[in-house]
Amino acid sequence: MTRVAAIDCGTNSIRLLIADRSDGVLSDVLRRMEVVRLGQGVDRTGEFDPAALQRTLQVTRRYAELCEEHDVEAVRFVATSATRDARNRAVFIDGVRDALGVQVEVISGTEEAALSFAGAVSILDESAASDRLVVDIGGGSTELVLGGGQVPDSSISLDIGCVRMTERHLHDDPPTDAQITSAIVDVRAALDEAAAVVPLERVGTIVGVAGSVTTVTAHALGLPSYQPERINASRLPIDDVRVACADLLAMPRTRREALGFMHPGRVDVIGGGALIWSEVLARVAAEVRGAGGVLTEAITSEHDILDGVALSVSS
Repeated sequence: MTRVAAIDCGTNSIRLLIADRSDGVLSDVLRRMEVVRLGQGVDRTGEFDPAALQRTLQVTRRYAELCEEHDVEAVRFVATSATRDARNRAVFIDGVRDALGVQVEVISGTEEAALSFAGAVSILDESAASDRLVVDIGGGSTELVLGGGQVPDSSISLDIGCVRMTERHLHDDPPTDAQITSAIVDVRAALDEAAAVVPLERVGTIVGVAGSVTTVTAHALGLPSYQPERINASRLPIDDVRVACADLLAMPRTRREALGFMHPGRVDVIGGGALIWSEVLARVAAEVRGAGGVLTEAITSEHDILDGVALSVSS
């Protein structure tokens, strides 16, 4: 058994998983998530904001303390969309090395997709259809990964995410019809790109991961607080999920803030994430229907790229 730590630094949040790994199976010791908004303004400026860097490195130092406290033997730190896009990423990479003593791996969208797939499908049993599409909606990008069983065979990383869509389009509270239409056009263009690479008509099971999807699921389930044990592996009709998405998108900020399951750092970007998830579900269901199949429900997984990273840590 090896005690490992996985750190996933995305556009919106930085997350830590400390787990004991034995024969390819993880036993959680500790999970943490902090919203730091590292990607604040990156879509517009192409650079990290100094305040965002400071927030992220401060949390990284706390994570380093937790790794030491829990006698972690090996650490892997991956960074995704915002770090891929930022010209001044070297400042961030050097700061993490100083704080944690490990090298940041700025992974490609393809590797991000594969790691998300490995984590997400770990919750599925043999009854799930073999052509599984994992959808990972992040702050700056969204990955679509299709595969049979435990192995992905096609994937794409799209430059649409909850932070990116909010900064580009959804400026008012709540967003105007014109802003929503503009965001939908952007997302649908990205999904056209995805459909040319990933055979969406083959999908038998669709699994959504990451904070936008889990928050929408909590809303669709009517939860009074965030309850991961209720959210994980839940299966909901696609129509119900899309209603929950539309509701969150139309809500003013004050109502979103009052929802017991809403993380404070997600209040201002959940509309963008919900819009993406709704459009993905509609497009995939339509592609399956066009090929003579039926796709009526969506599964939510609390296990995602973080679990995939932990499984891949070199001991």
